[in-house]
Amino acid sequence: MKVILITGASSGIGYTTAKLLAQQGNQVYGAARRAEKLAAIKKFGAIPVSMDVTDEASVQAAVKQVIDQAGRIDVLINNAGYGSYGPVEVVPLNEAKYQFDVNVFGVASVTKAVLPTMRQQHSGLIINISSVGGRVTSHFGDWYHASKYAVEALSDALRLELKDFGINVSIIEPGGIKSEWGGIAADHLEKAGQGTAYAAQTKKSVTALRKQFNNPMMVADPSTIAKTVAKAVNSPRPKTRYLPGMVAKSMVCLHTILPTRWFDRIMLMAN
Repeated sequence: MKVILITGASSGIGYTTAKLLAQQGNQVYGAARRAEKLAAIKKFGAIPVSMDVTDEASVQAAVKQVIDQAGRIDVLINNAGYGSYGPVEVVPLNEAKYQFDVNVFGVASVTKAVLPTMRQQHSGLIINISSVGGRVTSHFGDWYHASKYAVEALSDALRLELKDFGINVSIIEPGGIKSEWGGIAADHLEKAGQGTAYAAQTKKSVTALRKQFNNPMMVADPSTIAKTVAKAVNSPRPKTRYLPGMVAKSMVCLHTILPTRWFDRIMLMAN
């Protein structure tokens, strides 16, 4: 049995992963900003923890609760995050900064809070839920992609500096997922583009985003990602990167082998 802390556990990938890991016999603490949304995780034995990843005091209190109750933390899964789309010229910088506060600095804050315990144990696994969007960039996803590219770099650097302490770092890079994420990103983009020089382009992108996330061939079920996370948790030597889903694998492959302008053309055509 492992003691596991997962952020963003109230829905989507986080909820499904918390359920699977708890059913496998682990002691799972599921964290989210709104505690009332965590009631459902009690049904499968997970323990709710109130945590706002953008509030350092909240993070410290939540991690202390886990350590006080369980005595250790074996696995941290940094899953909390969201996607906000829109042109750089249009999106207010405070919105861009909040995207980084949640997707990047939130990851760093929770990681910093668990590291003293993991170092003392001389063991641990940190799993950062990134995205194929940390390897490949889509139209108008500027700040979202910038945040996920940052998560990739942060994870790579952490892996190097934590190796001597027996702590592993893995990255999960999902593609499109059946969740509220696509609709939220499309809504953000639609609102951002209205009445601007980018209105016609963003309208096309909004239609393409909604079409993509309503196409079962283009999106994976959260259970696919949960199984990938569980594979990393249960492995004696977890991989540095996991790229679940054929769509994600295909995009990264094309991005790797094609000239940049060719790949840009494909992404614009997909829009």
